[in-house]
Amino acid sequence: MIYDKIRMLREQSGMTQTELAKQIGITRSGVNAWEMGISVPSTQYIVELSLLFGVSADYLLDMPKTSTVSVEGLTDREIASVIEVINCYRENRSNKI
Repeated sequence: MIYDKIRMLREQSGMTQTELAKQIGITRSGVNAWEMGISVPSTQYIVELSLLFGVSADYLLDMPKTSTVSVEGLTDREIASVIEVINCYRENRSNKI
């Protein structure tokens, strides 16, 4: 959950709630409310926290790990080949489980 990650990242950085609050421009009680799960940071603060701690917003929000690959400039046949390779890797992983 986001509240666990904020607390863990803050503690790993050696910051107090007050120090974190000052860095992002909110009150200590605001940080405390996030860490207690009473409230959640707005989009603006999620971005600020991710930049401050060097993590992605997806990480803070517990979003599934995904990646995108730009296929811009590839032909339809080349795109199909890329998809085939990805599906092959997925199939190989499924068979190992």
